[in-house]
Amino acid sequence: MYKKRTLSKIIKRASQNFKTVILTGPRQVGKTTCLKQLSVANRKYITFDDPMDMAFAKEQPKDFLEMNKPPLLLDEIQYVPEIFRYIKIIADNNKENGQFWITGSQQFNLMKNVTESLAGRAAVFDIYGFSIYELFNKAEEQKPFLPSNKNKSILKTLTTKETFNIIWKGFFPQIHSIKNLSYIDWKTFYSSYVKTYIDRDVSQIINVSNQTTFINFLKIVASRTGQELILTDIAKLVGITSVTAKAWLSILQTSGLIYLLQPYFKNVSKRLIKKPKLYFTDTGLCCYLLGLNSPEILYENFMSGHLFETFAVMEILKSYWYNGENPDFYFYRDSNQNEIDLIINTNGKLYPVEIKQTSNPTKEDVDNFKLLDSFKENMGYGSIVCLTDKTRTITKNVNAISIWDI
Repeated sequence: MYKKRTLSKIIKRASQNFKTVILTGPRQVGKTTCLKQLSVANRKYITFDDPMDMAFAKEQPKDFLEMNKPPLLLDEIQYVPEIFRYIKIIADNNKENGQFWITGSQQFNLMKNVTESLAGRAAVFDIYGFSIYELFNKAEEQKPFLPSNKNKSILKTLTTKETFNIIWKGFFPQIHSIKNLSYIDWKTFYSSYVKTYIDRDVSQIINVSNQTTFINFLKIVASRTGQELILTDIAKLVGITSVTAKAWLSILQTSGLIYLLQPYFKNVSKRLIKKPKLYFTDTGLCCYLLGLNSPEILYENFMSGHLFETFAVMEILKSYWYNGENPDFYFYRDSNQNEIDLIINTNGKLYPVEIKQTSNPTKEDVDNFKLLDSFKENMGYGSIVCLTDKTRTITKNVNAISIWDI
């Protein structure tokens, strides 16, 4: 059964104002399905996974587009970069908007061609797995999360056990289409996903002669989710150079498997040189790479807090991305290792968020919020995102909310 995506309304609007709409993201997150559901009857669908169509478009892109008139939905266009130049020509010579809807999985190669050929002509959006609102059929009610004393409950608050079951399962649409999901189903999906990712994406970007080494790299990176990125440590554990580790990490980032959260400093330039925090974009894939083979094993593992934080940060990010917004997010850590998990910079204010795997948050959990006073910025309301079963007032300017209320 198709689940409506929050981003659908943004795509429709963009198609009315741009010649081209491009939807990028990791493999198997529902890019094609989302656009197919929005397509009208006269929009022809072509996938470049088809070797015949791919060969024709690569060798004769002009003739290919003459035979296939817009409106078009072109799937996996990263395989035929030769076609971008001709899409630009058609878009420039046709006044109608929404002529081309395009999907692509390899964001680096795709965006390079967009920048060179379709600048100003394309609206570009990123999509990942389901958000919790989409998962429970509340896509249209999802709004960008911001701490407030007026947060309203829309989703049903799940128990801790139910929450960790979803964190373990992950957010790829195919996982949620499997009835009575078993460990074997879960493992088969994620092992196939990793193999396809390496065979079809990574191997086209770099020559990974030893796939075992790259898989070990993936596992070590997964073990760092929700933590500060120390690239030299990762390189040492994998047995590769720091240069190679940096290149491989860039691939994970541009293909949408990880997200890097930058540190907050008053001096903007400092944000570019301090270590970011690393998050896997899908907790199910992360659990698979860590060998956490059941929700129970996940909950009892020392990584459970990091994965809960990963879950929360990604859901807050999705609440912005899926509403067509690019959030200004940071974390804060001082020289004494005092940390604020997430800072949302918006409306001229800094909104602090603490993420805790607890059902009983306390005032001490937000002691670090006062560290932001030194920046002399306008402070917004703060929240603890946790496993509480109801919203609780912590201080005059801070509340504790369930992860299901973000």
